[in-house]
Amino acid sequence: MIYEKSAGAVVFYDSGKGPEYLVLLYDAGHWDFPKGGLEFGESEIEAAIREVREETGLENIQIIEGFRKEIEYMYHKKRDLVKKRVAFYLAKSDTKDVKLSYEHKDFAWLDYENAMRRLTFRTAKDTLAEAHRFLMQHQKKLSET
Repeated sequence: MIYEKSAGAVVFYDSGKGPEYLVLLYDAGHWDFPKGGLEFGESEIEAAIREVREETGLENIQIIEGFRKEIEYMYHKKRDLVKKRVAFYLAKSDTKDVKLSYEHKDFAWLDYENAMRRLTFRTAKDTLAEAHRFLMQHQKKLSET
């Protein structure tokens, strides 16, 4: 078995009417968040920021402290079974100006309900649910201080 470690981000934009989440359509046909493998010596957060920049062109995302969600899944790569772990962080973008990489066919900025409908995999939906819940609690605490 092969083991892989990746990192990514649930990227949101504050539209003033609530967060809009960025979802990407991968070449394989599924909707998910930006993510990719860690490079040698790179931290998870560094990898998440780099992957968002490479896949979306978003340069100035801000990682929201306190949120980290790890998922695991298995897939086949040629004849090998791969066990993959992905650590997701929550990131705020100050722009919606996405420039997709060659790895993706499309993107969308969606409110929570529509993003949940668009995402393909249960793990992505669970990640979004936790990120959204964290963000709503975080925003409430900020407004109370």
